Amino acid sequence: MENRKLRAGMIGGGIGAFIGPVHRMALELDHSAEIVAGAFSRDSKKTEASGARLYLDPQRVYHDYRAMAEREAALPEDRRLDFVVIVTPNSTHFEIASTFLQHGFHVVCDKPVALTLEEAKSLQSIASENSRLFMITHAYTGYPMVKQARQMVRNGELGDILKVVVDYLQGWVPFRLQGAGKGEKGWKFDPKVSGKSLTIADIGIHAENLVHYITALEIEELCADTTSFLAGHGLEDDGSVLIRFRGGSKGVLSASQTLAGEHNGLVIRIYGTKKGLIWKQEQPEELLVRDLNRIDTVLHKGGPDLYEEANAAKRLPSGHPDGLIVAFANLYRAFYQSIRRQQGGEEPSGGIPSGDFPNIADGVRGMAFVETVLQSAASEKKWIKMKA
Repeated sequence: MENRKLRAGMIGGGIGAFIGPVHRMALELDHSAEIVAGAFSRDSKKTEASGARLYLDPQRVYHDYRAMAEREAALPEDRRLDFVVIVTPNSTHFEIASTFLQHGFHVVCDKPVALTLEEAKSLQSIASENSRLFMITHAYTGYPMVKQARQMVRNGELGDILKVVVDYLQGWVPFRLQGAGKGEKGWKFDPKVSGKSLTIADIGIHAENLVHYITALEIEELCADTTSFLAGHGLEDDGSVLIRFRGGSKGVLSASQTLAGEHNGLVIRIYGTKKGLIWKQEQPEELLVRDLNRIDTVLHKGGPDLYEEANAAKRLPSGHPDGLIVAFANLYRAFYQSIRRQQGGEEPSGGIPSGDFPNIADGVRGMAFVETVLQSAASEKKWIKMKA
């Protein structure tokens, strides 16, 4: 295996963006990859300024992603990109991702992967036909204590899963509308750019993905209610979903972006016949375990007797918070290992195993969830089978 950093390109994420810098910090954290090219904005001046700030070769700073795909694909193998990161508004994901897949690049894309289930399935086919890896950045699956929860469920410590309750509560919509966050995420209020869904496609699919990652439960059918309190344009900013999983487990999912004072309140509760688990994203270093005798045990990141998968995901000792950047970086680390394996190298020993990242199948399932929720909310027959 060639001993070098992987070469990355970025589409979107220029000066003034929120998520682009998060990706750049995360993908470079382990010194395994670096940004060498990009098309950072539709504003040519912002793109050039972004490239200069990142000290990129001006010849590899592009004003159009199509030109970037063509020129980068034509470069000699020792200069060509290994993968691209897409951090643009929702409506552009499909075209950009399909373009780079067809030019032979692995892809990392923010959620939702596309505007429709049809587009998501098409991307899955294109990725498969071109033998390209496709990562969706559901970064909450990268936290150590989420991996601990997953292993506890897998190893049967909770017994049979009876019920899962997951809440993802934010207050950014009223915060923005009162003027404090004016201009922030403005495109998300435009259906032409964000798609048919605001909140379910933005944070509801994070909640669904977290449930699936930890429990492996598959949704059979659901009953949803959505409301547009403040967003307008027919886009929901609040949703409640009752879920029936295959095998008999039940679930409740609540997602809202209208709750005054909320920050990023993602909380998952999983209850089995033996034990229950509670994990809170705003206190991510802890996992609360409850048993039938009502004895609570708090597991801490880095503590004794954690599973290997949880310890592999921590970067700092117990009491020293890792944070969201590290959760993102853990996804990238597993993604890099998969790229290395495909390039013919040996998988590194230890660490997070290759393949332990949300992939295009998660993106397809996420869009199926969004469309099923919207269909249920608009239907008199509330219980709707999960789209396939």
